[in-house]
Amino acid sequence: MSTENELFSAVDALLEQVAQDDLPVPAERKRLREAAGLSQAQIAKALDARREAVGNWETGKTEPRPPKRAAYARLLEGLAARFPVPTADAPAAPPGPVVPEAFTGPAPAPAPAAEAAPAPAVRSGPAVKPAASPRRPGTKKAVAKKTAAAATADVDPRFENGPLAVIDCEDGQVSAYCVGGLVLDVPAKTIPALVDWTLTEARLGQARLHRNGRDADPVLVLTAAALERFGLPVALSEEERHAGRIPAGHKVVKQIERAGLQMTQRGFGPWARLYRDPEGSRRRCVQLCILPWHALDVREWGRKDDPELLLTMHPADLVQYLGLYAARVMTPRGSTATSGLELMTALRPPTRAEKDPATGEFERAYNEDALTQLYPVVPCEVPDEHPILKGQFARHHLRTPAEMLMEEPYDWCRQLTDEECANPYLVVVDLNMSFAAAANGLAVGLNGPTHLTGNPQFDPALPGSWLVDLSHVDLSRARVNGRTVDGSRLPSPFTPKGDTPTGPAWYATPTVAYAVELGFDVVPVEAYVRTQNGRYLDSWYKRLRDAYVKTMADMGVTTDLQGQEFLEAMARRKEVDPALALLETAIKATAKGAIGKLRQRSRGQVPYYEPYPALERVNWRPDIRAAVLANQRTGLHRKLMKTAAAADLYPVAIGTDAIVYPSPGRSPLDVLPHTPEGKPAPGTFRLGVSPGMVKHQGTQTVLWAEQQFEERGGVFNISNLIKM
Repeated sequence: MSTENELFSAVDALLEQVAQDDLPVPAERKRLREAAGLSQAQIAKALDARREAVGNWETGKTEPRPPKRAAYARLLEGLAARFPVPTADAPAAPPGPVVPEAFTGPAPAPAPAAEAAPAPAVRSGPAVKPAASPRRPGTKKAVAKKTAAAATADVDPRFENGPLAVIDCEDGQVSAYCVGGLVLDVPAKTIPALVDWTLTEARLGQARLHRNGRDADPVLVLTAAALERFGLPVALSEEERHAGRIPAGHKVVKQIERAGLQMTQRGFGPWARLYRDPEGSRRRCVQLCILPWHALDVREWGRKDDPELLLTMHPADLVQYLGLYAARVMTPRGSTATSGLELMTALRPPTRAEKDPATGEFERAYNEDALTQLYPVVPCEVPDEHPILKGQFARHHLRTPAEMLMEEPYDWCRQLTDEECANPYLVVVDLNMSFAAAANGLAVGLNGPTHLTGNPQFDPALPGSWLVDLSHVDLSRARVNGRTVDGSRLPSPFTPKGDTPTGPAWYATPTVAYAVELGFDVVPVEAYVRTQNGRYLDSWYKRLRDAYVKTMADMGVTTDLQGQEFLEAMARRKEVDPALALLETAIKATAKGAIGKLRQRSRGQVPYYEPYPALERVNWRPDIRAAVLANQRTGLHRKLMKTAAAADLYPVAIGTDAIVYPSPGRSPLDVLPHTPEGKPAPGTFRLGVSPGMVKHQGTQTVLWAEQQFEERGGVFNISNLIKM
């Protein structure tokens, strides 16, 4: 007898056949989607398609093919039943959500009817392309109405003016610079009035990235002129900077309280969140990004060599830059690290709305592929100041590898051999977004730890931490692809410093699995493993990968470029558009910072061994961070071994993801191994723009390196001193 799944599969196959010619006309497809308040991105996500493909289906340029065609037809049929074609004398129903939003936040409210909300005032004037030059006193860049392309682009009608706006003031007039060249006149004269205007008229925000997630709150970026207009200080005092907020007695804070607005416990600081109680399912929250208070760290969002750049950018340029980040990554929520961590939650929401068949009411249900709750922590995985370690060690005790999981990226360097000194140059290649690439396809634990004792059998399918002795692993004469590799000239894959382990130590699953891959026996003493696991970071990686690759393509560095063409495109990319260069930095910082934030340490908010705020997050997961770093380091070592086997080529230093090789020439093409056909040797480092591939970081002379060693009295890591 056929099972239920088999029957359903057969029915789906029939539906797929029937669906070949039953799609509405393209214009009706678009009408149904807009009537439901859905974006093209939401439909693309549900159908596992590209947003551009959904747009082409709605214009008639292309037609969906099986199996997506059947699913698309089913969706349109359901929408047509709910949103029939309106008659001439009956206006169409306002758009609304198809299902309630998950319990991570309230559901999106229906977009107001056109006559219910007054249209925002649009400042008229000649269209001028925004420039990245500093704003000069006495001048004004007139940014016009939306361009025709922006006006006709498919957007969520609730957020038609974009995810955020830069609020500026000139000649007493407050303006909101929006994405796409739109400038709105802002009638508000106080911060509470500005918040209410944003909630009722501005139509700012961003649609949720996952059907079970929540829409992003609008963000207002306030310039120095806007701060003066609203009665806020342009610069914080030393005491206010230390506290991270203005005092509770400040007049603006009192205005906020009198207006009935609420703030988070962080108060009114560089990133201030102001909100009112929800109206039914409608969330009413606005986030303020105070630019002069250094809400956007120049090390992440700007340029280290020009710390005033963000403060002097014209508002139209700044909103285009941040708007691109919002479109490709997400609406900024704070630092790039915070935004990257929030992106994980936005793409893997912990809960969903599930209808109770008995009552017909929607209730909260947990998603199995997400991090949903706090679990007990493991002593070996937490940092030194964690409350669970109180009383276990002396105050200044340095924990050993047998007491602490020390999965970190490489920081390794060695002396050059006489043969290597015959090369005139040292060439550094750098892995693109190495932490994000290491997260791709990695199974991580989603539940709490299970303690295994009594020499448990190692299982590479169980994420966690293993106490095991790997000191017997000898790679001095390793064999790779039938060739002998001198492992003594390579760092050990088991320690960040590249030293050989001296006894039992805690390792994450990818590190122990790599020892098994190399052909060595492992006998764990004990372990803490997670029995429920999944590829939690896959969607996060793909979102950041697409953002990075698209941004690099906009700067002329495409995935089809190879060899010298790729190197030349990389060298000139920052000359194409300064804003895109900033965006590249921000995307890379988002990937790197988010992984670090999985084990965020105390920043002095509380005394040692006392709970600190980060520990209250369900995504404070040091075991996941350790797994990513272990996967990055062992994956790098795997390529080092294959490169050594292919070309008898050995690095002299590694700093995180920067690898230094002796070279006869100044270019990576002079050193990286290739096949006789001119292609990169299999399994070795390959030049390219995609995450996990390498680019040229810089070149120096061997003489320079020897001088550095002599001046500093020994070997130290030179990898990050060699730049373009």
